[in-house]
Amino acid sequence: MGALRARFWELPLAELSREEWESLCDGCGRCCLHKIEDADTGEIADTNVACKLLDTDTARCSDYRHRKAYVPDCLRLTLKIVDQVEWLPETCAYRRRAAGEPLPEWHHLLTGDRDAVHRAGASVAGRVISEREAGPLEHHIVDWDET
Repeated sequence: MGALRARFWELPLAELSREEWESLCDGCGRCCLHKIEDADTGEIADTNVACKLLDTDTARCSDYRHRKAYVPDCLRLTLKIVDQVEWLPETCAYRRRAAGEPLPEWHHLLTGDRDAVHRAGASVAGRVISEREAGPLEHHIVDWDET
């Protein structure tokens, strides 16, 4: 791994190295939750059902490097599509930086504390169920902005 540049998160996303890009992730786990799309309206509903690879206690992927081998439809967020993924939470560093907004004040790059995301209530850690146990997704619809 190379050295991360000072305050790299303030640069345009297109100027980030792969390591810097990966470091932007706050570890909230929301992108690892199943969503339901209404066939008629196209509206996306959030659930509290996590991908089978998400550690529900820590909100971290248990095999991030090899996730696509186990979950072929796992989204790899890239600069090309970050503006098109409308279901990313408002607090998401990728979404915020793509829109020219600053990182949330609790972000680990600002605080040096990876657990700040959990204390801020932005994380799904301890608040979700694995898809291996959940049953029908329709029984698990949540509004994360109200929880």
